Amino acid sequence: MASVAFLGLGVMGYPMAGHLKNKGGHDVTVYNRTKAKAEQWVGQHGGSLAATPAEAAKDKDFVFSCVGNDDDLRSVTTGPEGAFKSMKKGSVFIDNTTASAEVARELAAAAEAGGFLFLDAPVSGGQAGAENGVLTVMVGGDQAAFDRARPVIDAYARMVGLMGSAGAGQLTKMINQICIAGLVQGLSEGIHFGKKAGLDIEKVIEVISKGAAGSWQMENRHKTMNAGKYDFGFAVDWMRKDLGICLAEADRNGAKLPVTALVDQFYKDVQAMGGKRWDTSSLLARLEK
Repeated sequence: MASVAFLGLGVMGYPMAGHLKNKGGHDVTVYNRTKAKAEQWVGQHGGSLAATPAEAAKDKDFVFSCVGNDDDLRSVTTGPEGAFKSMKKGSVFIDNTTASAEVARELAAAAEAGGFLFLDAPVSGGQAGAENGVLTVMVGGDQAAFDRARPVIDAYARMVGLMGSAGAGQLTKMINQICIAGLVQGLSEGIHFGKKAGLDIEKVIEVISKGAAGSWQMENRHKTMNAGKYDFGFAVDWMRKDLGICLAEADRNGAKLPVTALVDQFYKDVQAMGGKRWDTSSLLARLEK
């Protein structure tokens, strides 16, 4: 059993912290910007809550975070009451936020200066993956830190991989989002085309999902897309945040992402339709408006 802190109890962090406590059997202290959410978590899972990230991180072996963006991450780490103020020597900070590779490298350097370790470890699998403890975790950082943290991370994951040095986890997550954007747009266009052609979409998907066109998105989202229901996963607002990170990194490294840039604009159209909190499969709604 390890002494663990978890910072950020959103739709992902709340169940992830629960798996660390219940499946992993760790002693977990939680922090959340809205205290009522932390109180709810403690009431459901036990453990304890802290008033600040620094208080949560004090004397812990491992500290996890899962917050919104780069600024939120800096706030809970290097901010005035951030966890980096109290991390003990030799401990490991594992960040599950989807953020920039730049901030990951920045925090890795700050951790090294403070005598502890940092891993950028964004996740894929959505809310359902977090709730079921079957997330994919893409990690950047030191091998020794990864080897120490992996048994703890395993409590909420089914796949964990070290992708390279600091920032490599975030870069891998960017590739994940780039691939998803193109897949969802293609699936949306396919379903839209099939409807216009008068085909039975369920019969179509039953056949083509077993061939080269098959994907997780097709298997798990085609029914809700066909029914015009878009409240089953990752929100459009968050996808646009992630694609913005991808496009900014591409500007820096010279990568060409024409489809990603186009799909990002399609998601902007969905936001304008009132779909900010719809899931990413709502690209179909844009075609059907």
